[in-house]
Amino acid sequence: MERVVILGGTGFVGRALCEQLVAHHGSGGPRLVVPSRRRERGKHLFVLPTVDVIQASVQDDATLARLLQGADAVVNLVAILHGSPDEFDQAHVNLPQRLAQACAKAGVKRLVHVSALGVPDDPAQAPSHYLRSKSMGEQALRTAQSGGLQLTVLRPSVIFGAHDRFLNLFARLQALAPVVPLAGAEARFQPVWVEDVAQALIHCLEDPATIGQTYELAGPEVLTLAELVRLAGRASGHVRPVLPVPLAVGRLQARVLGWLPGEPMLTADNLKSMSVPNVATGQLPGLAALGVASPASVRAVAPTYLGAAGGRWAEQLNAYRASTGG
Repeated sequence: MERVVILGGTGFVGRALCEQLVAHHGSGGPRLVVPSRRRERGKHLFVLPTVDVIQASVQDDATLARLLQGADAVVNLVAILHGSPDEFDQAHVNLPQRLAQACAKAGVKRLVHVSALGVPDDPAQAPSHYLRSKSMGEQALRTAQSGGLQLTVLRPSVIFGAHDRFLNLFARLQALAPVVPLAGAEARFQPVWVEDVAQALIHCLEDPATIGQTYELAGPEVLTLAELVRLAGRASGHVRPVLPVPLAVGRLQARVLGWLPGEPMLTADNLKSMSVPNVATGQLPGLAALGVASPASVRAVAPTYLGAAGGRWAEQLNAYRASTGG
């Protein structure tokens, strides 16, 4: 490969993928083209010698076509966790449809698409807008296989790592709050390390045997949401009581949080998604088939980055209290 386009490459998983590809190939590796609506979002990638962060919107068909010219492969990491039904469709359905069309026009055959665990093969079986849109996006890409698209689909569980918005969020919350009211406390996850996901992506790009396959990416442990919140508290040095709340209260909580500025911590759609276990079914190949023989445990990795994060947020809280006389 000489040129790989990575959509969503400035994000959490994209960062790990770019870093691993550069470390794996050095300066003689493929050019990695990472488009972003705001180039500054990818400033952490500027130092990587074979990465080109380009200011461009992949929602524009002409721009997408230009980006794919001369590409040997495309990785699609674009995804959102919160949004309206239209926003989910735009990110998870319309973009894959347009991407498949752009690949056909540009003569790009290879596409690795990151979906999610819990996505049903039939969109009608999905309980949430998030899962339904993810399923429809997969369907759109599989339809394009008949036209020659060489597709691989990865379905990861919740992904953790130093820059995640999952465990870090719960660590921060426990640095600030005396108790954690938690809807969906018994929801089950099988967290997978971002570095293992990046390694799996590289394997897919380099191994033609992965073409036409769907893989479940999951770590070695199944944990409830409550257990993960407690883990984040312990690792960050801010253990707080976790108070499970009924789903009805959780829906009310989500509605209130939705009125607050910024990205919501929890939405009603998230609660519906959590009704589906976010764990591997065992019916599809997993990380072992992609060269990751010993996936990292969240219990082993999370304390290596949450401890520092918890201390930093505690310092920020203390500074705020001092400034307000609290």
